[in-house]
Amino acid sequence: MQGDSEKVNMTFIAAIVAVATIGGFMFGYDSGVINGTQEGLEQAFGLSELGTGLNVGALLIGCATGAFLAGRLSDLIGRRGVMMIAALMFVVSALASGAATSSAIFIFARLIGGLGVGAASVLAPVYISEVTPASIRGRMSTLQQIMIITGLTGAFVVNYAVAHSAGGSTASFWFGLPAWRWMFWMQVLPAGIYFLALLLIPESPRYLMARGRERDAHRVLARLFGATEADRKIAEISASLSLDHHRPRFSDLVDPSTGRLRPIVWSGIGLAVFQQFVGINIVFYYGAVLWQSVGFSENDALLINILSGSLSILACIATIFLIDRIGRKPLLLGGSVGMAATLGVVAAAFSSGTFEGGSLQLSDQAGTIALVAANLYVIAFNMTWGPVMWVMLGEMYPNQIRGSGLAVAGFAQWAANFLIVVSFPALAAWIGLPVTYGFYALSAFLSFFFVRRMVHETRGRELEEMAG
Repeated sequence: MQGDSEKVNMTFIAAIVAVATIGGFMFGYDSGVINGTQEGLEQAFGLSELGTGLNVGALLIGCATGAFLAGRLSDLIGRRGVMMIAALMFVVSALASGAATSSAIFIFARLIGGLGVGAASVLAPVYISEVTPASIRGRMSTLQQIMIITGLTGAFVVNYAVAHSAGGSTASFWFGLPAWRWMFWMQVLPAGIYFLALLLIPESPRYLMARGRERDAHRVLARLFGATEADRKIAEISASLSLDHHRPRFSDLVDPSTGRLRPIVWSGIGLAVFQQFVGINIVFYYGAVLWQSVGFSENDALLINILSGSLSILACIATIFLIDRIGRKPLLLGGSVGMAATLGVVAAAFSSGTFEGGSLQLSDQAGTIALVAANLYVIAFNMTWGPVMWVMLGEMYPNQIRGSGLAVAGFAQWAANFLIVVSFPALAAWIGLPVTYGFYALSAFLSFFFVRRMVHETRGRELEEMAG
């Protein structure tokens, strides 16, 4: 959308992007709140290592399902409508997770939250891409990742504050209830704000056009870009949709000339899977447990989480200034190199440790190296693959298959996330942290070659120009 900059209503665009990215905040908060509650869960429900993995990973089953359903559902009831449903799920999940009296109830509550996270994860980027000019689309979409990390960091800060005030995550807090339960209940406030704010923003004009609501779409586009640009965009969107004389459906992902999935679909799946196979969520979900396992106290481990989250936000801010200047593909390639190198150093540092009392003990030097390398890895991820993968998924698909393509890629992303997170406690115990982190480093290395071969640059291109 390259209209006259004087007619682009940046105030309105900024406002609706800000509301949409609250979904990213909730995505991050709901994902990060589990970090620091594991000890309380284990004591309350008598969990084994596998049980801990299932309770932590339960959210991700819901995420995969929510991402898959949301992409197609958004083609039926709209981007905003599905995001509102997600907001209500966040509220229900927060209340039920904190009140859970058994592992089964807790898992069910987290599944509900996962449906919301999965929906928000795929719909915020596509909504943002559909209401912003191409020249700044990357920067606006990158705000989603900043809000994800802000949500993660917010959860870490709240968890630290609650645990510090109570004297530990399992100690009694308000009304004599364990602190870890209040860590979940704190989420109700931002979830409620998200729902109310969604009432104030318009539906995506491209969704409105796909549903035959041209007058409503023109009204939204005129507020965004002015009447003249709205006329031009209506014509462009109509032309792109007229290439297919039916409403979007999953079968559109198959190339009719070959009978196989379109290459663009495989590109989205690969980006989604590799983003998780590099192990970023091990740092965010198990950070407190990880740093305690190599000799840090619970208090120090929670502070390290806050440091990692803060560095992530700064890294994403740097991406805002780069993504629309140097492009998406160079950032992905550079990130693959940086992550492979730093993860390799982490694995090497862990390999120098010894086991005492079932925990890995590192020398002061090795512990410092592991900590520095892990945070450099977090920076590399959040300058590149963290935001850029979501930017790409929001903009790389043609209009006709955007919802379906997001559904498949979103499902793949969260399924990979589930495999990595649920397997971590067992892998760390059975084959050790060095080998586990070695696998993440190998995945980062392989992602370089995948991007070089399969990913095409989208910088500066209109959404109607995307081809499958």
